[in-house]
Amino acid sequence: MRDTIISLLEDIKDDIDFNACTTLIDDGILSSLDIIQLIGALNDEFDISIPATEIVPANFNSVDAMAAMVKRLEDE
Repeated sequence: MRDTIISLLEDIKDDIDFNACTTLIDDGILSSLDIIQLIGALNDEFDISIPATEIVPANFNSVDAMAAMVKRLEDE
């Protein structure tokens, strides 16, 4: 799952080390438009629907946080 999320992120921005970065939102690396694009990609790739309540910085600051959110939504 991590590799898939990294691939989706690299389609949006290819000049970031997504394996190491844990402040994608806090440091403004991903813009609000990037997040909208990413949400669509995650919804399509993992056949989930990310509700507005999940669209918080903590869920998008790192690949691990995104993977945890996707796993949680898949299990619902």
